[in-house]
Amino acid sequence: MKFRTEIESARGSFAITHNGGIVLLGSCFSDNVGSRLKRDGFDVTYNPMGPLYNPVSLARLINDLAGDKVYGVADFKCDGEGVCHCLDFASRYQNSDAYELAAVLNADLAVLKEAYRRAKTVIVTFGSSIVYSLSSDIADTVGNCHKFPASTFSRFAVGTDDIVALWRPLLEEMINGGKNVILTVSPIRHLADGLHGNELSKARLLLACDALGEFCEYFPAYEIMMDDLRDYRFYERDLKHPSEMACDYIYEKFAERYFSRDTLTRVADERAKSLFASHRPNV
Repeated sequence: MKFRTEIESARGSFAITHNGGIVLLGSCFSDNVGSRLKRDGFDVTYNPMGPLYNPVSLARLINDLAGDKVYGVADFKCDGEGVCHCLDFASRYQNSDAYELAAVLNADLAVLKEAYRRAKTVIVTFGSSIVYSLSSDIADTVGNCHKFPASTFSRFAVGTDDIVALWRPLLEEMINGGKNVILTVSPIRHLADGLHGNELSKARLLLACDALGEFCEYFPAYEIMMDDLRDYRFYERDLKHPSEMACDYIYEKFAERYFSRDTLTRVADERAKSLFASHRPNV
């Protein structure tokens, strides 16, 4: 008898090896996968500018990485206390000195640009199709609200067609540049609009990934969590985030799909080294 609907471990159309750089961008689920890839000895960079959840902000970041974007004072929004914020990225990008903020931001972006340039594989995790915009236009979508009052933003859902229109040319350019691309939808639940709202949000992302399938691979992290691991014991106490056990399981499925036998042997060696280092006594 079968008591679970396991996701089939189909092989990917390409292999991920230790010889090519990997960049992961997106929701904090990218951090979960990225940290495991790092533990296993891969040349990996994940969310150095902080997590980004919506596909609009992620598309803008990819454009920045592929182009010559340099942030300046005009790109920041200042609060009532004179502190300037870069709403494109994590809340740590704030400073009362706008020029110092620009210097820090551009330095971090330059490091990510170099990692992106040498990356053979790019993995992007969409978290939510709900965006916050400084206007009613998706072009003004922010990546992080930096605790500005809710009245500062318009909050709305981005449609599947808009997501596809943003990402199709980006994916074509990435493929033409020799990069392998994996899209995935985060299994983390965003419940601000309730369970039904979360499912609608994820559905728009899933439909967009399906429409973009000719340009990239899709890894079913969301489906593994929702169907294979259909039990609250696989969630953290907040009942929104996958537990460490669930993340380990999803990562195993990822490895089955993209790691060759030689890569898996190298991974085992790297894990042994990591375990030894973590138990090394202080001298």
